[in-house]
Amino acid sequence: MKFSSLPLLGVYRGATMALMPLTPLLLAWRQRQGKEDGRRLAERSGISDVERPKGRLAWLHGASVGEAMALLPLVAKLRQRGMQVVVTTGTVTSARILEERLPPGAIHQFVPLDVDRFVKRFLDHWRPDLALFAESELWPNMLREIDARNIPIVLVNARLSARSFERWKRLPATAAKLLSQIDLCLAQSAADGARFSDLGAPRVIVAGNLKYDVSALPADPAEVARMQTMIGSRPMWLAASTHDGEEKIALAVHMELSKKITNLVTVVAPRHAERGAQIAALAAQNGIKPLLRSKGDIIPPRAQFYIADTMGEMGLFYRLSSIVFIGKSLAGTGGQNPIEPAKLGTAILHGPHVANFAEVYQELDRSNGAVKVGDADTLARTLQSLLADGARLRTMVRNAGETVEQFGGASDKIMLAIEPYLLQSQIGRS
Repeated sequence: MKFSSLPLLGVYRGATMALMPLTPLLLAWRQRQGKEDGRRLAERSGISDVERPKGRLAWLHGASVGEAMALLPLVAKLRQRGMQVVVTTGTVTSARILEERLPPGAIHQFVPLDVDRFVKRFLDHWRPDLALFAESELWPNMLREIDARNIPIVLVNARLSARSFERWKRLPATAAKLLSQIDLCLAQSAADGARFSDLGAPRVIVAGNLKYDVSALPADPAEVARMQTMIGSRPMWLAASTHDGEEKIALAVHMELSKKITNLVTVVAPRHAERGAQIAALAAQNGIKPLLRSKGDIIPPRAQFYIADTMGEMGLFYRLSSIVFIGKSLAGTGGQNPIEPAKLGTAILHGPHVANFAEVYQELDRSNGAVKVGDADTLARTLQSLLADGARLRTMVRNAGETVEQFGGASDKIMLAIEPYLLQSQIGRS
């Protein structure tokens, strides 16, 4: 079955070819929105000013921050095996973070837009021996061009939500065609594996979740010590990765708890740092004086509401607080990654909407490393209880850390599964 023989895929390919002349306008608009790096726009057209290193090369792709961070254990292991590595992402934020987190020798590039000519340029330049895509990145033109060059494609940390699965089931032929070009699908869970198999993925193995293997988020020890000195012995909690509506909840909780807990420090770290000023205005409207990390504000003795509106500093704030509420779970939907704070010694609170990390939260709740809260009142009561009961808090912290530790090992399983492709690339280059 040819790619273009399926009507929907044929229409998609034709549309991307027809719209290619408009891509400079699209990229310019995205740059104005802060969604593109103006210095590196050429990479989105498959053009790179970085020379391809000699030897075998693996191409790893993660759409954004979370997917890219999950790939880091594989990047390290592939570099240890002597492979050259190029990692692509599609967001400015992920590029900034990868600049700090990639191991020596690994290269970051922005992924080309899914246009035939752009993808061909990228492949002509980098000539990868193996392509590893994170979670469920299925770009039709990209898959087609990679497959045409007989480059093995492996879907790693593969995840497909029940909602996405139902959508793909309405397009069974299209899903089957796209997945037929995947040589190996390494799923996060048995449920994910079953969904990929049902849609037509030819080879599926359950390998586990790479996010358990990612090293703890870094932080400058001197800055940790400086901030700890500012906070001192005051009780503190962190609302992390919050989305619109959850800052209002955090503020209401802070105001309620401040009536009962002297010198309470509340830190809000929005998922999108640019919303800091909006959150500050909300606090001011409620008679609370906010301080913003982006403005260099410190935490003086009487300060109580601190907005961590900077990027790449969650490792710092997780180290400062022993209790964290993880956002996108009360006002938002899907939840955010709880593994990172669990590795850094925090007890975890979360709302009911955690479908994106359902199995992780289920295990954390089961082990009493996390507690589900349904609304602002429940969040306030739970925080008050934990801040008053040090023994219970320490137990939660220990349980959370042990839970995420016992589920590690996915990177070793994935390396074992892709060993035939690594050997194949070695033979091909010899």
